[in-house]
Amino acid sequence: MIRRIAAVVVGIWVLAAPLSAQRFEASFNGGYTTSEGIKFNPTLIGGVLYDEVDLKDGGSFSLTGGVYASPNALIEFMYARQSSELTARGATGVAEVTISKMHIDNYHVNFVYNWGESDAKLRPYAFVGLGATNYSPSGNVLVGAPGRSLDGNAQFSTTWGAGVKYYVAPSIGLKAGMRWTPTYIKSDPAGYWCDPFYGCWLLSDPDYSHQFEFSGGVTFRF
Repeated sequence: MIRRIAAVVVGIWVLAAPLSAQRFEASFNGGYTTSEGIKFNPTLIGGVLYDEVDLKDGGSFSLTGGVYASPNALIEFMYARQSSELTARGATGVAEVTISKMHIDNYHVNFVYNWGESDAKLRPYAFVGLGATNYSPSGNVLVGAPGRSLDGNAQFSTTWGAGVKYYVAPSIGLKAGMRWTPTYIKSDPAGYWCDPFYGCWLLSDPDYSHQFEFSGGVTFRF
């Protein structure tokens, strides 16, 4: 009973606290993410030649928590997970095969800018973040070498997004937005660049896997 009373008191204090004292914000979001794969050197999988891996679209969620550096600027940490599948495609006429179930996890530190006054009900926002994307197969390989497990792989990524928050109370709001996350995978040779003074340099063409998330959720200020 004492714990329940304390929880109610804390809840009332958070809702009644002046905005000037609200320095933290956290949110939970759910949505849907589209993903894309990359081309690679032709490889035999289950006796068939494939040259592209793909990541299936799927449901996703994210958690954020951060601190306000000013009434408009928020620095936050974001964790996001998408449910997906790793598939392979080959030449024309070769059926797409599912290699494994997969989770795609994003870990980013974001700089968020919120427009409008701190006590406004409607606040558009935009953000950019730096961090990593981890590809985690969640089951055994289904083709090629059935029963064998795949190791996870983490790569550098950035994330970019925008949306809007609508506060139904001083400390509680609804949130809707979209997010783009390009993840560096590898670089392919793209020729040479030569200079009469500095010599020749090997050029590369980077390959990225892209995620596009559309989500909505609830956000809390305290």
